[in-house]
Amino acid sequence: MPATAQSRRARLVRRVVIAGTGAAILALPVVGATTASAATTSTTASTTLAGYPNTLDGWIRESLAIMAQKGIPGTYNGIYRNVIRESSGNQYAINNWDSNAAAGTPSKGLLQVIDPTFNAYHVAGTSYDPYDPVANITAACNYAAAVYGSIDNVYGAY
Repeated sequence: MPATAQSRRARLVRRVVIAGTGAAILALPVVGATTASAATTSTTASTTLAGYPNTLDGWIRESLAIMAQKGIPGTYNGIYRNVIRESSGNQYAINNWDSNAAAGTPSKGLLQVIDPTFNAYHVAGTSYDPYDPVANITAACNYAAAVYGSIDNVYGAY
């Protein structure tokens, strides 16, 4: 499929998903990332270790709690908007096609963070796994705060 057709298809599917429920978003883990490979999202626990639901909503709320403790700005809506654009809510999304990937550092996780950025902006108390949803969101928000003032100010690739 030509790239423009893929792009149009991805935007259409993304709109359909955004109009649907949160469950629809999780049921379509690769929407919007048609050229990225991704492992199947599977969660076995119903809550995270911190007691939040083991869902996109829970991951965002847990990240916001950590961010509040660390003084990292950001809102639920800003995080959610960027997660949907970057990975469609797939915690295992990986971009294997852009310039970062070509350089050997593919973007990973919910907010598509490359390893050097994840490591530089990792927030103490979260996992060192870039695919861990809470660690990925919190590190990406820490980076966005340093560069853009907040994840709320990010409206495109960052």
